[in-house]
Amino acid sequence: MFDITHPNVRASVERALDEDIGVGDVTTALTVPADLQASGRFVAKEDFTLAGIELAPLTYSLRGGAWVELLSRSGDSVRNGAVLAKVRGPAHTLLTCERVALNFIQRLSGVATLARQYTDAVRGTKVRVLDTRKTTPGLRVLEKMAAAAGGATNHRQGLYDAVLIKNNHITAAGGVRAALERVRGFEGRVEIELRTRAELDEALAAGAKELLLDNLTPGKAAEWIRYIGGRATVELSGGINLSNLRAYAEAGPDFISCGAMTHSAVAVDISFHLELER
Repeated sequence: MFDITHPNVRASVERALDEDIGVGDVTTALTVPADLQASGRFVAKEDFTLAGIELAPLTYSLRGGAWVELLSRSGDSVRNGAVLAKVRGPAHTLLTCERVALNFIQRLSGVATLARQYTDAVRGTKVRVLDTRKTTPGLRVLEKMAAAAGGATNHRQGLYDAVLIKNNHITAAGGVRAALERVRGFEGRVEIELRTRAELDEALAAGAKELLLDNLTPGKAAEWIRYIGGRATVELSGGINLSNLRAYAEAGPDFISCGAMTHSAVAVDISFHLELER
């Protein structure tokens, strides 16, 4: 689920370490003997869905190395007090990498936890919850991995791997039909955003097979979905949150996209406890 061999993942961890350590951890260098060995435990301080724990071994390996034992995996539901991982090695390495390791696990677990809440809210319906491109700059690959760990389905990774014709594209292209005609040769997914019934009719007449209906009420969405009648898959977006997600899911779409899973996730509480080796 978490592919630490992905070049973007390694690059993100390297940047984070460089940002935090710079020319060196002066506090650790001045206060801790260089030959001191230590162990540590990552401990959950609340209940949450875990994500990103697999980054811990990579983090330590980039700063001298340490032995790491993962006791849970991304996607696991963990309880307050659970030990998530153990690490042992030079105290300098453990202390210098502590904050970067925690930042990744806390942030990504926050995304996974919120994603799990969204996917739980549509349980029993056919709907799949999609993430979006509303991610922290530079962390998209990681945050999408975290969303998947929470049960969400990854939408497109970026502007390069699928066509999503939005309202501004429609305006610039000269209309729904004109925009769809221009992408006929594209071999990947093609989806178009629609805001009026006139646009919906034009898209269906032009053969569109993936529709994004934006900013409808649950009642209006259900009406439009009945009208579409299976002629295309339907994604709903816009103004959807945990308080109304179930109502939108019961309108009958195939997908609901929720940017809040990444842009509004709150980091979970995890602590790191250091002990000297005896």
